[in-house]
Amino acid sequence: MEHSELKFYGYRWVVLGAFMAINLTMQILWICFAPVAGPAAEFYRVSDLQIGFLAMVFMVVYIPASLPASWLIDRFGFKKAVGLGAVLLGGFGLLRGFFARDYALTMAFTVGIALGQPLLLNSFTTLAAKWFPFGERATVSGLALAANFIGTTIGLMLTPSLVTRHGMEAMQAIYGIAAAVSALAFLALARESPPTPASPPGYEARALMLDGLKIILRKKEFWICMFIFFVGVGIFNGIATWIENMVRPRGMSTSQAGMLGGFLLIGGIFGAFVIPLLSDHFRKRKFFILFGLILALPALAGFTFFKGYPLLLGSVFALGFFMLGPGPIGYQYAAEITFPAPEGTSNGLLVLAGQISVVFIFGMEAMNQRFGSFTPSLILALGLMVVNCALVSRLKESKLIREINA
Repeated sequence: MEHSELKFYGYRWVVLGAFMAINLTMQILWICFAPVAGPAAEFYRVSDLQIGFLAMVFMVVYIPASLPASWLIDRFGFKKAVGLGAVLLGGFGLLRGFFARDYALTMAFTVGIALGQPLLLNSFTTLAAKWFPFGERATVSGLALAANFIGTTIGLMLTPSLVTRHGMEAMQAIYGIAAAVSALAFLALARESPPTPASPPGYEARALMLDGLKIILRKKEFWICMFIFFVGVGIFNGIATWIENMVRPRGMSTSQAGMLGGFLLIGGIFGAFVIPLLSDHFRKRKFFILFGLILALPALAGFTFFKGYPLLLGSVFALGFFMLGPGPIGYQYAAEITFPAPEGTSNGLLVLAGQISVVFIFGMEAMNQRFGSFTPSLILALGLMVVNCALVSRLKESKLIREINA
């Protein structure tokens, strides 16, 4: 079905690069207070929990904003909807940088930034469908997701140094300027679509959002995808949040715990690039999703039970690689099985399932309080990952992939 008469434009990589840049800076602004929670609490004269809210508000805002964001993408198109997200990112990012001394204003501007996030996260597959051939679409989602992980890594690793050298206000000003520059670059460089469609006749048209929702919610396979995202993202967020508490009883220092968290993200960056690339090359979705989840099982088991630092480093890297790597394939698979529902709607619902999985963070801590250890919650996570593998084994390749391979 990959018609030879279709034309693909090199400018698609420019659009993708501009899109990756705003996703990267969005993640920096999301996570930047986490590694300096203590100094930030002293700076604002508030509690550590109130500093934590500056990150958690992104998850809270996303839940009610997700479907409206998908509607905006469907109604006004990729350039206008994501452009609005870029304006919110750049504008409120600058304001947060310039009025950094007041906690109430910082929180208000953070909410403004967070309102832009769903417009970015829900657009991965829309960008891929408008600009890229079928054989590159999972890779595009993978690169966009990798940009998110890179932004998170930069925010975690660079922020303490910026605060130490230049202070809390300067750190926020630097990140605000970076957000504004990336937003302006997107507005200048992004285009709605190429001069000619990237899909064969009959495959470029999509239903309206409400009609698409009806299509999506009737698909058993999509509900399975939502559960898989709920579990996978929940386990990742839980481990990323509590990793220092999880490894401290095994004799790990705070710096070693920070390195383990970094390796988890770096594994995710590599996995989000490599596994979708293989999926596009071999034109298989189900196989590579199942492949990643099965190999994530021994990695999660290693993190649960290993005590030595080198073994834990290897385990968390493999866990990030194999558990997060199939994520972009899941976005693309969902867009394919729900055709002609809008890509932004299926994309947004999967991200929403991942955001709701914040309950894993609280559940893991509750089990830790009950049993005096995170091991029971990690064993439960292993069981849920086995369930995920069993569910993926029941999926079928999408009709679009089968027609491409025919």
